[in-house]
Amino acid sequence: MNTFWHIMRVDEISQNLDTNIDTGLSHATAEDRLRKYGYNQLEEKEGISPFVLFLGQFNDFIVWILLAAVVISGVLGEWIDALAIVSIVVINAVIGFTQEYRAEKSLEALQKMATPFSKVMRNGEMHSISSRNIVPGDVVLLEAGDYIPADGRLCSSFGLSTQESSLTGESTPIEKFTEPLPNPSLSLGDRENMVFMGTSVTSGKGTCIIVTTGMQTELGKIAGLIQEAGKEVTPLQHKLEVFGKKLVYLCLGIVAIVFLLELWRKDPLLEAFLVSVSLAVAAIPEGLPAIVTIALALGVQRMVKRHVLIRKLPSVETLGCTTVICSDKTGTLTQNEMTVKKIFANSKTVDVSGTGYAPVGDFTINGTPLSETDERFVKLVLGIGILCNNAHLKKDHSAWTVLGDPTEGAILSAAAKVGLWKEDLQKTFPFASEIPFDSNRKKMSIVTKTPHTSLLVCVKGAADVIVKDCVKIYTNGELRDLSEDDVNVIVNKNNEMAGDALRVLGIAFKPIDPEAINPAPGIVEKDLIFAGLLALIDPPRPEVKDAVNTCHKAGITTVMITGDHKNTARAIGEELGFLGNEVKVIDGMELDTIPDEILEKLVSQVAIYARVSAEHKLRIVKAWKKQGAIVAMTGDGVNDAPAVKEANIGISMGITGTDVTKEASDMVITDDNFASIVAAVKEGRGIYDNIKKSIHYLLSCNTGEILTMLFASICNLPLPLFPIQILWINIATDGLPALALGVDTIDPDIMKKSARRSTENIIDKSLGALIIFQGFLIAVSTLFAYLYIFYDTRNENPGHLYSWFLHELIPCFSGARLFGDLERARTVAFSVMVVSQLFQSFNCRNANRSLFEIGVFTNTKLLLAAGISLAMQVAIIYIPYTRHIFKVVPLGLQDWIIVFGFSSLIFVVMEIIKWYKRKGV
Repeated sequence: MNTFWHIMRVDEISQNLDTNIDTGLSHATAEDRLRKYGYNQLEEKEGISPFVLFLGQFNDFIVWILLAAVVISGVLGEWIDALAIVSIVVINAVIGFTQEYRAEKSLEALQKMATPFSKVMRNGEMHSISSRNIVPGDVVLLEAGDYIPADGRLCSSFGLSTQESSLTGESTPIEKFTEPLPNPSLSLGDRENMVFMGTSVTSGKGTCIIVTTGMQTELGKIAGLIQEAGKEVTPLQHKLEVFGKKLVYLCLGIVAIVFLLELWRKDPLLEAFLVSVSLAVAAIPEGLPAIVTIALALGVQRMVKRHVLIRKLPSVETLGCTTVICSDKTGTLTQNEMTVKKIFANSKTVDVSGTGYAPVGDFTINGTPLSETDERFVKLVLGIGILCNNAHLKKDHSAWTVLGDPTEGAILSAAAKVGLWKEDLQKTFPFASEIPFDSNRKKMSIVTKTPHTSLLVCVKGAADVIVKDCVKIYTNGELRDLSEDDVNVIVNKNNEMAGDALRVLGIAFKPIDPEAINPAPGIVEKDLIFAGLLALIDPPRPEVKDAVNTCHKAGITTVMITGDHKNTARAIGEELGFLGNEVKVIDGMELDTIPDEILEKLVSQVAIYARVSAEHKLRIVKAWKKQGAIVAMTGDGVNDAPAVKEANIGISMGITGTDVTKEASDMVITDDNFASIVAAVKEGRGIYDNIKKSIHYLLSCNTGEILTMLFASICNLPLPLFPIQILWINIATDGLPALALGVDTIDPDIMKKSARRSTENIIDKSLGALIIFQGFLIAVSTLFAYLYIFYDTRNENPGHLYSWFLHELIPCFSGARLFGDLERARTVAFSVMVVSQLFQSFNCRNANRSLFEIGVFTNTKLLLAAGISLAMQVAIIYIPYTRHIFKVVPLGLQDWIIVFGFSSLIFVVMEIIKWYKRKGV
């Protein structure tokens, strides 16, 4: 396609691409072009193939040792052992591959959820569509904070500047124009009438015709340079990697001891080697990283259902440590369905009925319909409001919706109630230029043409700011100077309405000369004519009060940061529970007088910040972080991006948030609701808690296996488990139950606990001691069941345990050998080891609460996993072929009673301990 779009006129490009800059493409044409040009996306770097992923499961030191054992067994003619070990290795690889492949697919699905949207003109109407569906010829609206979806030629530009550092390396914003440029060889940075994919709008607004998409864009040509994103390793995974290395060394040390003990007992070298290697495989939880990844990915997918999109996986862990949530008010704490409730015009207060965006309602003064004069003044205020407006009011089936800012949408709805429609008014007063809203100026202005030779400036913004810029007032049918009394009346009325939790906007205007069509804000927005006030309400979300209360119980401080008036912020804050007995409300002017070092000490005493700028937000976040807090910060505008990025958890708004803020954030709230942030914190805590359960389970079970073999060697007993049986236990009990614990239901009391410290070790002293104790119980259960079978087969009265202990267990230490039914004893011990670990999986659901209190059936996945593992164990005992491989014998009913009796020991003991804990004994 043409690469010299910058030298062409807009009408030439429009003709070349067969599009219309006023109405855009038709839906049918857009569909045809999408089929022709493909999706507007860069070709992704090819991922690891499933085959390579499967082969990667064999790239492990322990697996290499096992394969060496296969070769040695084959050389010695032990073909059954060799085939059994190969089978175990392959099954383990299949399980590992399945877990990793599922994790990869889960993460891919999450990345696809983050597709940005763009505002596009189709069939003469503005639509918000996925950026990947944009095609050449589309007319796209660009505003401050938007990411540019594809390469485009500007049709209009009103103070438009873009940040192109990602493409050109130029760090300063580039001011954009629409005129054609004569030099076809200009570098990208000098093509000032073009916008490029991957760059962002820093200020102003404009429209462009998309000329190239996807891999045909300038960014697409160097796509390989932006595909640097690899696998993201979370801090938790890093901690586990470090912990795993320490665990490997510890396990290898214990395994070496077992190996030497076996040699000392003069067992065959191969058997001692296989026992030691098998024990190493069983001891090291090699499936843990995959389980962690799956738990994180599935947890993040659950968050999507709670209206939370996680952009950066490490933020899931940080969520659980959050101690402070700084939240914007509008749309986050409130419903974001603004409605004009009062209008101050012609020195009178007009009440407006109706809710939401539907243009249905009445205008009254003290219950009386408006006079013709009052209606004219109301129309003046609302008329200026809809000319100074970038939103679009649309009827979608039976519902009225707004595309754009909710506040601007509310003004359009109120104007429609008196018969004023934006589309009709703009025909008489067509758009000329714009000075976009800025959080520092707290206002926006639009210049329109008029039926006469003059231009009209329409301004709206914070009432206290607007009134300072006015020198005249239009009231009682006349234009006169704005007196001090007028200012006092306006300020008092503003305070009165703000005190009723209404958001108040000032409306002003003035005519200007045509030569000032693109003037500086300092000139245009001065010497205005005051028209009136618009008071809007955005009702608090009903669920937020409970969410704030939940935060306080969880030890999380909630802070409201808003640009609204102090009285409005206070009223909403009191209703939602932000204000306590000893907390303060301060505004931006007060904040400016407080040095950073004082703010650091004061920040914990302030619950609400009103009339703040983006710079204030950044100061607040830094002050909290200086206090050691883990801060979550919400933002939607482009100026919020620095504070969002500075926070430990940056949160952007999915509906009102700009693309730049979303890019700076760690997570996106798709419904802009504070309650969703609290739900995300709960999910974050739950995910970490579940991962900890999986680790607890795996390590306690592996400790049980190690201690069983170690005690048996020390006591000079015949080994209770064969190497092949140890390997089987690793498959039957490690995978499914651990994964089921990783997706366990969240503890309902998890938000009643204080947030964990971000530096906290995942295995602390208390959990480490519990793991060793539970491993000891598993080992004792297995060994006692093993020895009980010997005693049962050698004595006529198997009930005298004291006699058994005196005559059977003690001689073991002196080297005496037992000559009972060794095959049956080993089969029972083998089964007890498996079943006791399944009982342990239910213990790990909660360290303090009884399983029966939690609910046996509240984790059906764990029940299913335990059922499958038990079925696998039963199968290898009763299937003749596998019975021979695993060296087991069929067990009778009495044997299974013994198995479950000894296996349940760990469950019974832990339930008793939990009962004592709850009683405080």
